[in-house]
Amino acid sequence: MPSRGRFLRWLRRTHGWLGLWGAVLGLLFGFSGFLLNHRAVMKIPAAKMQESQMQLAVPSPQPADLKAFTAWVQGELHMHHEPIKRPPRAGDKPARDAGWDGKKVPQPAQWKVEFQTPQSAITAEYVVGNQFATITRQDANTMGLLTRMHKGVGMNTGWILLADSLAGAMIFLAITGVLLWTKMRGSRLAMAGLMGASLALTLLFTFQSL
Repeated sequence: MPSRGRFLRWLRRTHGWLGLWGAVLGLLFGFSGFLLNHRAVMKIPAAKMQESQMQLAVPSPQPADLKAFTAWVQGELHMHHEPIKRPPRAGDKPARDAGWDGKKVPQPAQWKVEFQTPQSAITAEYVVGNQFATITRQDANTMGLLTRMHKGVGMNTGWILLADSLAGAMIFLAITGVLLWTKMRGSRLAMAGLMGASLALTLLFTFQSL
């Protein structure tokens, strides 16, 4: 049947091009995933974050709000990344009264902003009225960097979209692979047995790990 032959050629061509598209990124994700999965057995140093802290002098006049404080921190630390988006009021505490010994003691507002890069996590905290802001930096070691890249932490939109395209390609490869197998080899019973065994082992090992 000509239509069946054209469909098979299209499947092979699509399967091959998608495999080529995801080859490089697939190697990176596969390599990092393998290291993460066997880090204990291979005695690979665990992912660690080395913390350092400093006090940064706040300019005069002081930032008027959290947005101005964020822009000032970005300029002082030469940060090109945008801060982590949080729900309203999650990154700061407004001025309030705190109960103390039966009295209400006025408390200044507190601002907090966080940045994530593949290599580090940076947090800036400031109590309104103070002369200094506290900057905390956590730097990842090599394993930590691989872990953060694998998870997409601190990566830009382009990397996220590229990783999404790989995920989509893997889904499509799985579908086209099954279709090619059934069209070219034809044993549906063997296919059902292989897929059933794979699913059963996946569920078994998953529940045993819980």
